[in-house]
Amino acid sequence: MKKDKIYTVLAFCKDGNGGNLAGVSLSGDDYSRQEKQEEAARLGFSETVFVQTSKVADYRLEYFTPVAEVPLCGHATIATFVLMQKKGLVRPGNYSIETLAGVMKIVIEEDGTVMMEQSKPVFYDKYIPSDFDCCLQSQWIDTRFPIQVVSTGLRDVFVPIDTAEHLDTLQPNFAEMIKLNTKQDVVSVHAFSIVDEAERIAVCRNFAPRYDIDEESATGTSNCALACYLHRYYSKRTKYVFEQGLSMGKPSRIEVQLIVNNDEIDEVMVGGKGLVLD
Repeated sequence: MKKDKIYTVLAFCKDGNGGNLAGVSLSGDDYSRQEKQEEAARLGFSETVFVQTSKVADYRLEYFTPVAEVPLCGHATIATFVLMQKKGLVRPGNYSIETLAGVMKIVIEEDGTVMMEQSKPVFYDKYIPSDFDCCLQSQWIDTRFPIQVVSTGLRDVFVPIDTAEHLDTLQPNFAEMIKLNTKQDVVSVHAFSIVDEAERIAVCRNFAPRYDIDEESATGTSNCALACYLHRYYSKRTKYVFEQGLSMGKPSRIEVQLIVNNDEIDEVMVGGKGLVLD
């Protein structure tokens, strides 16, 4: 069977700019696993997603970095439903996706914003600033908050930085970060600085060299977990807005919505807008 093209889509755009590129194939059933990995490597995007049929949800999504399959990718999921909207395959409403991280809900809002459900947060190991001496400027770590692994589908380690200026000038040692992240069994280091302005609560940088992604301009899963982290350690809200990719010249806007009952997070949704490039 002739395979459909793999589309290039931006997710988490801010005012039509910035965002994070993903490859999106709507004919994932026609690819073998080896072919999916080869295509992801050829395209070189941080993630390429393959949409397939599912027996338990509306769609099955599989995500590949240039070097490995990963259970879930927020920006690639947003990109998928941005593309399907443009092609008239979906309309505003509720959908479901099957992933290696579980079955999740997708909500397409009337303005085209795509929100995806994440797993409830799980809080794991904590670390001390000196653990990161090997791979970044640990003297800038904001000791008011913990360095901790949190997951809403993927394990990331959250590193608070004392100012947005210091965040912007971080210069990671990626070779050492790979060693540390492998030991910690995390996907990425998600560094952030709280700014708490009207339109955003924090600015972020995401480093995932273990998966051949030195830096990513927008990460839905990481910021979803960051919202849960901030709900526990900083400010209890139902909506959090983050900006990422500023240091890369790719300003991205990521929105997270929480449903909370008796101080417990019952539901987590992350999303934003996107743009089909070709």
